[in-house]
Amino acid sequence: MSAKDRQLALMLTPYLIGLTALVLVPAVASLGMAFTEYDLIGAARWVGLANFAELATSVPFRAALVNSLVFAAIAVPLRVAAAVGLALLLHRRAPAATTASTAATLPTAVPEIAYGLLWLWLFNPLYGPVNQLLRWGGENGRTAFDTTVPSWLTSPNDARAAIVVMSLFTIGEMLVVLLAARRALPREVHELAALEGATGWTLARRVTLPMLAPVIGLLLLRDTILSFQFSFVPALVVTDGGPPPYSTTYLSLYIYRNAFEYLRYGHAAAATLVMLALTAGAVYLQWRTFHRYRSRYR
Repeated sequence: MSAKDRQLALMLTPYLIGLTALVLVPAVASLGMAFTEYDLIGAARWVGLANFAELATSVPFRAALVNSLVFAAIAVPLRVAAAVGLALLLHRRAPAATTASTAATLPTAVPEIAYGLLWLWLFNPLYGPVNQLLRWGGENGRTAFDTTVPSWLTSPNDARAAIVVMSLFTIGEMLVVLLAARRALPREVHELAALEGATGWTLARRVTLPMLAPVIGLLLLRDTILSFQFSFVPALVVTDGGPPPYSTTYLSLYIYRNAFEYLRYGHAAAATLVMLALTAGAVYLQWRTFHRYRSRYR
């Protein structure tokens, strides 16, 4: 082994130790625990597929599963579309664009619990700024369109919408990646397209977006994976899994409660494997779709 190879191995050692201790070992332990009944007090007892059979008939689990899939199907496209739109608007190196880009990335730096508590105040039905703004121009506590203001914390559909709205303000990482990708595109291509008469939306649709497609595809895959995790803190802090019965109970919250509140670690591990399988399936479908897109336009 050369000196350079030894140096690289030495640099990778802390990462490999962390990967093994914090990812691989817990993953193997969770896999084995999914087939046991374990409450952290007594010894683990082998139950085979009993945990998975219980999940198949569990009403809370089915509700959490549906909520998670709906959230991913709605929030992920909206988040990526919002990040792409902002990147196309703010890619120019101007002071105003730099300030706007910084403001768009700030929510990502806020701790998740603090972010959830902030939105709990914003969505307060009595004095929350969101509903106060919606009431502006209306009469008798209604909106300017003579509709009732949303009950963000008590209505099932409004609570689900609130979680999606919260997710739209944490696209800072995607925005940074897309801004870098947009600014790295060759200027000559856009200048040539402009000479051919392409302007505005036509230029973005026929030149910019196809060139950004690999980055957008990568962000779609990444955000799909993270969507099953992002819903945890908002659902726990803002809505507590409600309104009843399980309007904003997502798989992440379902797993957390079964593991750390009910001490049903085997059941929680089985639900974790289901979430892992769903994530892998969604990523595979997106990868196949993206691969067909690349093959079509190559």
